[in-house]
Amino acid sequence: MELVIGTRKWSTWSLRPWLALKRTSVPFTETLVPLREAEVSTAAILKHSPSGLVPALRDGDLTVWDSLAICEYLAERFPEAKLWPADPVDRALARAATAEMHSGFGALRTECPMDLTLTTTLALSDAALANIRRLVELWTGLLARSGGPFLFGDWTIADAFFTPVATRLRTYSIDLAAGSDDGTAQAWCDRLLATPEFLAWEQAALAE
Repeated sequence: MELVIGTRKWSTWSLRPWLALKRTSVPFTETLVPLREAEVSTAAILKHSPSGLVPALRDGDLTVWDSLAICEYLAERFPEAKLWPADPVDRALARAATAEMHSGFGALRTECPMDLTLTTTLALSDAALANIRRLVELWTGLLARSGGPFLFGDWTIADAFFTPVATRLRTYSIDLAAGSDDGTAQAWCDRLLATPEFLAWEQAALAE
């Protein structure tokens, strides 16, 4: 099994399925394609992914080229990894939260791109602040329902999908109190960034 990823310090979409794949404990190879080198990266990615985008998972003759689709495939391929909650209601909520991250929060994404090598401050637009309020509402609601320590008790794909957001909050010194967080959401973000899997990704990113 091979996972094609982009530059670790920037590629949020690569990070998400990489975390899920690490949780399966299945050996895999990584193929790194440098990003932000247009004359190199597009042609290089097309060798691995029909969309010309990373990530892409290759498993035998199969290629899966979307981060959420990759995670869904891994959950079905390795059910023992418990990448989705076992309870059907929790699983539906986890998929809904993951899909919301997959397609939403555009203002925050645009204004606060992931950069694991950067620490700075930034004044957010009203649209990005609205994104923060929604994130705090979503996270605290799910954590209250599950009792933690992760969104659905145990770590799942939903946690993987929000991990890049936790890095953005740290990078741009964003205080979740602006979204009415009582400390619950921030504590969960801190837990995401302290998992062995994320720390391994970050260490590799800083070494690139």
